[in-house]
Amino acid sequence: MAQQPTNTLDIIEHFGPSLAYSSGTRLDRGVEPDAVVKTHCCFCGQQCGIQLKVKENEIIGFEPWTEFPFNKGMLCPKGVKRYLQGSHPDRLLSAQQRDPNAPGGFRAIGYDDAIRQTADAIARIQSVHGNDAMGMLSGASLTTEKTYLMGKFARVCLKTPYIDYNGRLCMVSAGAGNKKAFGIDRAANPWTDIVGSEVVWISGANVAECAPITTNYVWQAREQGAKIIVVDPRITPIARTCDLFLPVKPGRDIALFNGVLQLMIENDWLDHDFIEQHTVGFDALAQSVQAWTPARTAEVTGIAERSIRQAAEWWGTASTSFLMHARGIEHHSHGVQNVLGAINIVLASGRIGRKNCGYATITGQANGQGGREHGQKCDQLPGARDLVNPEHRAHVAKVWDVSPDDLPGPGVDAYELFRKIDRGEIRGLLSLCFNPLVSLPDSNFVRRMLDKLDFYVAIDFFLNDTARHADIVLPGSLQEEDEGTVTQIEGRVIKINQAVEPPGDAKQDWRIMQDIAAALGRTHGFTFESSREIFDELRHASRGGVADYYGITWEKIEQQYGVCWPCPSEDHPGTPRLFEPGTPNPIAGDAGPFYFPDGKARFNVAEYSAPKEDVDAEYPVILTTGRVVSQFLSGTQTRRIGPLVDQYPEPRVEIHPQLAAKLGVVEGDWTTVTSRRGEIVLKAQVVKTIRPDTVFVPYHWAGNKSINRLTIAAQDPISKIPEYKVCAVRLSKAAGPPTEN
Repeated sequence: MAQQPTNTLDIIEHFGPSLAYSSGTRLDRGVEPDAVVKTHCCFCGQQCGIQLKVKENEIIGFEPWTEFPFNKGMLCPKGVKRYLQGSHPDRLLSAQQRDPNAPGGFRAIGYDDAIRQTADAIARIQSVHGNDAMGMLSGASLTTEKTYLMGKFARVCLKTPYIDYNGRLCMVSAGAGNKKAFGIDRAANPWTDIVGSEVVWISGANVAECAPITTNYVWQAREQGAKIIVVDPRITPIARTCDLFLPVKPGRDIALFNGVLQLMIENDWLDHDFIEQHTVGFDALAQSVQAWTPARTAEVTGIAERSIRQAAEWWGTASTSFLMHARGIEHHSHGVQNVLGAINIVLASGRIGRKNCGYATITGQANGQGGREHGQKCDQLPGARDLVNPEHRAHVAKVWDVSPDDLPGPGVDAYELFRKIDRGEIRGLLSLCFNPLVSLPDSNFVRRMLDKLDFYVAIDFFLNDTARHADIVLPGSLQEEDEGTVTQIEGRVIKINQAVEPPGDAKQDWRIMQDIAAALGRTHGFTFESSREIFDELRHASRGGVADYYGITWEKIEQQYGVCWPCPSEDHPGTPRLFEPGTPNPIAGDAGPFYFPDGKARFNVAEYSAPKEDVDAEYPVILTTGRVVSQFLSGTQTRRIGPLVDQYPEPRVEIHPQLAAKLGVVEGDWTTVTSRRGEIVLKAQVVKTIRPDTVFVPYHWAGNKSINRLTIAAQDPISKIPEYKVCAVRLSKAAGPPTEN
């Protein structure tokens, strides 16, 4: 296999300017565009600035946007090639109705007819089974305006509590941990604070492949003398250039954090003044970690004791530091505890709320931050308000001109929604840019539930794998076909600018939702003429909340290259760095920098627990899952972009040479991976960059290539995030490639 680039600079050099050609999309070579539109990449939460070149309502290429401060023109392979999806032949240009006799199982119908059928089905289900019989699933790559409208649509138009979003599979453990410790859910620092830190700690974050531009910040820190610590069961590209690599056994991160804190206490590497003045709960935490000696920590985590001691010393004795983590510590049945363990060593050091001293959760989806702030979560209202709080309900109900008593209570998480379908409690489903058949664990169960529904309508721009089970599919919009805002990895609210109009009968998603409301005869609150109008209402709905957008305007965003929330007034510049001393907030006022009434952060005892499914004699190997650089999430978009498919055309199973030798498997052999829920046949990729007791498979593919057929539906009891990063499997050499299905 050809050697692939492994770091940001190599990636940029390897792929170069995008002159690729995809079916239906013309080359930009020698073609003068009609317009060049400044906007942002449609993929990960970094939301890198990019300029799209437009010719006759078609995106024909891109130019770097060097002025945008986060990426300064740099892009990863996905950003370079993202424009190639726009004219793909799979693009939905008309509404589709299920028809077993039609080619592909669907036939085109008129948009108005599809809206009418959708409204009739919703009305029929709710009249027979009640409002709660309808469920909704939404996406975290949508603009914030759309996510806001989805939450409002569920609670005001459908009057159902059952809405959740695919951020449930991404950031909710981080969000829950942040709220427990800080009272607020947002990365605490701008990425510029990474550069100049003495120690950068990266846990469970394959930044070079999942957030490549972040690698540049880490390398700048290293060039200025920072020590880089990476914790991961795989030697990811960022780990190849780090100073200390800790190969943690999957699911044991909290043991590592507790062991590091125990050494910090033992050696008095603590900021006692900070702990005394700005935190509560340290004594109980200190007592709880006493048992985590270096020897015990090494035994549980699989990391050498000397490496644990080195990590604790570097972290404990630094004067500045930055800790970041991602799904590697969050995708667990104890993901919130892992997050709290990470926060505990940050608070114990006192290094937060000042330059080069920070903590951040790396946002996965394009609007993973904004998408979890304004009401599409099952328990939340706009402004990161709580649905069960009477004052919060009253504020939002006033903006929406409804009675607080008419707002439904909290619903359930995305996976539990499918369990409710199984029990017959939910009979109809509406989804927008969510592909649960690929992205949810134990996906065979999800498939059965989709087919059990009385009615399912999907809104998307491609006929994704889940939408193939829908009764009606409505053609939605790509990011570049609408305008609005998203909130990127630093908490910076930025502007998505429309570059082209939706083709054919495709519509902007917020217009589709309002057309359904009109067909239902439930137009109250759903007569917006533009996405700007939606944003203006969102500003008022969020006013005074933790996630306060009231002072943010589209004009201010473009003038400042984004505005970091909270921003309570139009003359407020925004808040790039949280928790700075003397900065008031709506919860604590002037009492302190953290978002609790006393202004103090909370230490939380983070108890260790093993994964829900550990290895045994029958299933002796740990399976962990994740991303690769050229693919994204369920692959609905990236699997349709030729150059990205060429780079990584199908999933492979990474196996350490020791394990491969036991199995009699060599590079390229077809290998069967079996769990208690199913099996998958993939080619082996024999690498020395993974633990010998662990295998890795990326999760971007569907059908018989979908690894989520094998993963377990165990969930964190607080965040309800699934345990994607650990389940037990066995491996064997396969006779040949998988059969098609």
